[in-house]
Amino acid sequence: MTAFIRPELRAFLARWSEVLTGLCIAAFGLWALQARDSFFQLLAVLVVLAGLGLALIGWRRLRFRRTGAAPGVVQLVEGQISFFGPETGGFIALRDLVELHLVAHGKVWLLVTADDTRLEIPVAATGSEALFDAFATLPGLNMPALLAALDMPDPPPTRALWLHPARQGRHLRLR
Repeated sequence: MTAFIRPELRAFLARWSEVLTGLCIAAFGLWALQARDSFFQLLAVLVVLAGLGLALIGWRRLRFRRTGAAPGVVQLVEGQISFFGPETGGFIALRDLVELHLVAHGKVWLLVTADDTRLEIPVAATGSEALFDAFATLPGLNMPALLAALDMPDPPPTRALWLHPARQGRHLRLR
């Protein structure tokens, strides 16, 4: 069956699948609003809101994914971020993370722990889309600002995105 779908369309649908799923759920909710019973209309409104929420999250994830390929593989398993690169690599527990930076003109994540352990991960590395969910759990991180930093056409060489709330007021430590 997939032989009938052009590879370009298949890639487009795979990339936009979360957004399209949310919009389809919202469209179903709009159709269900035709019900005459107010209880079912209330349920339909909830379905529309849920679909729009899923579409919004899908849109943010879509903006987080980078096109192209960078060396290395990222894994997120039980709160531990792992990066396996051709020359570098390492592990950082998400709970130990105290600083998050976007370096190398927006091409590399720099994760720093309290004991100054550093992990650099290319934003386009295989599996790096899992970092969206990991970063979303950081207390006080402004996800729209993070997405805006990724979308900048001419990003600065280094950009601090997040500092653990317990470390507020201290200077960020970049090398």
